[in-house]
Amino acid sequence: MPNIKSAEKRVRQMKVRRLRNKSVKTRFRNVTKELLTAIETKESPEKIKELLSLSYSVLDRAAKKGVIHKKQASRRKARLTTRVKKYLESLS
Repeated sequence: MPNIKSAEKRVRQMKVRRLRNKSVKTRFRNVTKELLTAIETKESPEKIKELLSLSYSVLDRAAKKGVIHKKQASRRKARLTTRVKKYLESLS
């Protein structure tokens, strides 16, 4: 337990921020997992594109809030896009 008043405040702030960051991380992990599951179960291309767009949005929001780095969000989006393109090409 911290002895200094400012250190006590930091502990309180970290608890709040940890919970906030956790919910954002959980959100983008779930959306990503949903997209990958849709690809595996061979959902319709419209549904896949909709989920990809949602994934972009959620990842960008996480990067904007500082939960993940901007470049990490970019890398994740690129990898998802590659998976989606590969799936859509296999349909044609």
